[in-house]
Amino acid sequence: MTDASPPNVIGLDFGTTNTVAARATGDTDVALVPLMSPDGQDPVFRSALCFWEEAQGVASAAGPWAVEEYLAFPQGCRFIQSFKSVAATASFNHATIFGRRWSFEELGARFLRHLRTAAQGAFDPAPARLIVGRPVEYAGHRPDPALARARYDAMFAGAATSIHYVYEPLAAAYSYATRLAEPATVLVADFGGGTSDFSVVRIAAPGAARRCVPIGHAGVGIAGDRFDRRIIDHLLLPLLGLGGTYRSFDKVLDIPRGYFGDVADWSRLALMRNPRTLAELERLRRSASDPDAIARMIAIVEEEQGYALYDAVGKLKRQLSVADKGVFRFEGGGVDIEVEVERAAFEAWIAPDLARIEAAVERALDTAQIAAGAIDRVFLTGGTSLTPSIRQLFVRRFGAEVIATGEELTSIAHGLALVGREPDLAQWEA
Repeated sequence: MTDASPPNVIGLDFGTTNTVAARATGDTDVALVPLMSPDGQDPVFRSALCFWEEAQGVASAAGPWAVEEYLAFPQGCRFIQSFKSVAATASFNHATIFGRRWSFEELGARFLRHLRTAAQGAFDPAPARLIVGRPVEYAGHRPDPALARARYDAMFAGAATSIHYVYEPLAAAYSYATRLAEPATVLVADFGGGTSDFSVVRIAAPGAARRCVPIGHAGVGIAGDRFDRRIIDHLLLPLLGLGGTYRSFDKVLDIPRGYFGDVADWSRLALMRNPRTLAELERLRRSASDPDAIARMIAIVEEEQGYALYDAVGKLKRQLSVADKGVFRFEGGGVDIEVEVERAAFEAWIAPDLARIEAAVERALDTAQIAAGAIDRVFLTGGTSLTPSIRQLFVRRFGAEVIATGEELTSIAHGLALVGREPDLAQWEA
């Protein structure tokens, strides 16, 4: 950038699972913003909110502080995570929290307020430019990008002199370009919690007037959260009664899946702890062919074990990222579950999702009008990129020798801050 006075820039990767910020304050200096957590400083901040009632009204916390508050008193809290996934969903109007309706914009603004506090002055004074990452394809059924943009505009209003939106994999390409000393055509594959996004980018040699030129994009609303749900559906729910039967008078009937609808989201699982639902589950337990399975679900709901349960799911997924088998272990609320899981079984569960991800990769190549053989490098980023079957998808298609990884959780924020120093942001904005 040739401007003698580069603007104060914040790059913000507001993710479904985690949020990361980076700050650019000079011609070359870009650094991740350290964010306060209960254990010290960490650049990765959980995209979550927790609300609870106090004498003065409703209080809140965000990030790791939200998790800490929830775990300390789950019965008195309302925990919300992954709310980015409804940004483009028209059917989401509000979340009711202790009698008050909160829109997406209000939840987002509250989260951003806590994030700025955790940043300890990095956002103050307000930056000249806030560069916010956005997915190529939003999550949800029939997502509305214009609605998401309007909600983002309201969420970030006043956070900077100007707000700009850049495709997340394009930002990751800009970060990856700092590693390259020669021109290359790069496919960036960004795997987050809610979406998988792809950009084909031509990267020029260092010193070029325009280092990165995007030539194609595609995305799909499938990523790490979907993989978690596959584990829940295939492994966990059968242990809680799904697929079982119950007796109604002289008939033996399948247990309706509706009983398990809220188990797929542990923060919604907490809402099942109400007298009506627990009474229904108890009646079901008394008539079920496997009453112990229903008893396990009742105990998990009554004892507020949702977070611990889903933490166990995440640990299993991480085990299967580095080994051919893992063990799902959960102990809490009087429930003890230990099941060995083969990586091959997990990969069979997510096979339909991998097929849709692969189709999105092909769409990215098609929009770029480029053949797979013309890709010089494939940069895999995002936490879900560590899943071995994801990596193998790209090895089969492009060859192991072109695959690059690293900075899975931070490359997008770093790239967004780099983009923010460009004199003409119009060519980057999504």
